[in-house]
Amino acid sequence: MTNAYRRGSTGAEVKTIQTRLAGLGLYSGDTDGIFGGGTESAVKNFQRKNGLDVDGIVEEDTWKKLFHGEKLLEPEIGKQTLAYRCLALTGTIETGKPIPHCFAAVSGDFDGQGLSFGALQWNLGQGSLQPLFQEMAEKYPSQLESICHDYFPELKAIFTSDKDDQLAWVRSVQDQQRFSLFEPWKGLLTTLGRTAEFQDIQIGAAGMLFSDAKDLCAEYGLWSERGVALMFDIKTQNGSISPLVKSQVMADFSRLGGDLSKDETEEARLIIVANRRAEASNPRWIEDVRKRKVAIACGEGMVHGNYLHLEDQFGIGLKPF
Repeated sequence: MTNAYRRGSTGAEVKTIQTRLAGLGLYSGDTDGIFGGGTESAVKNFQRKNGLDVDGIVEEDTWKKLFHGEKLLEPEIGKQTLAYRCLALTGTIETGKPIPHCFAAVSGDFDGQGLSFGALQWNLGQGSLQPLFQEMAEKYPSQLESICHDYFPELKAIFTSDKDDQLAWVRSVQDQQRFSLFEPWKGLLTTLGRTAEFQDIQIGAAGMLFSDAKDLCAEYGLWSERGVALMFDIKTQNGSISPLVKSQVMADFSRLGGDLSKDETEEARLIIVANRRAEASNPRWIEDVRKRKVAIACGEGMVHGNYLHLEDQFGIGLKPF
């Protein structure tokens, strides 16, 4: 795995970088573990002062200068399962929030679904969110109670009510113009979404999508983690690949040159899948889908105004899954 931290990276390692830069008087923002524009600017200033390449990326040389010769830390995300990393990637794109905030994203009734929550925005209206809360209540009742305190009985009652009552309740605890939840509910749900236990429940809820993604990789002869990530995103956003699109993809595969390396062939195939699936989308959204899928296929790119680098931010690379 490439060891580097750049805009879009998150985690304890980024917080360590921010704390060090703050101590040097180069960074005055929040030490929140989110590598944003302010952190990037501080890194560039540090690099300029120390005769390093000024690119805003904390790789081996910059890390050693920052931390007196210490070896660059490997991102913790690389130690997570591929299922977690694929969900985190798609969740980050879906919610516009980095890890771990993508797992705790809360949206109100802007789409008529009452409440959407989590990395894949499971919702009350379609009945996809209720099973996640019920599983949390069954498996980890004491933790759920420790988060909600006095509000635990109300939450428990809501999720044992029928859907009409659930929707009426959740609409009563949010701003009907901005569709944002009132406190304390927004804060309580955000806290819940950041727990390892509820993240595990989300991974389980996305398990069928992940399994289908691996099956699609086998069907298309793809072998890499990046391939699984692309197919997972296709299953999540687009549902499937039609027989017509598959025939186009396979025809494109057959025209690839035989002089490509194994990695080059894999990436070329991923780009073909990305483009063909995008072209089969609603004409209104083709270019949006294309940017998203091609960024995953290529391992990096801009999606919804955010720069994604799959290897550095999610530990997803061209290595066998």
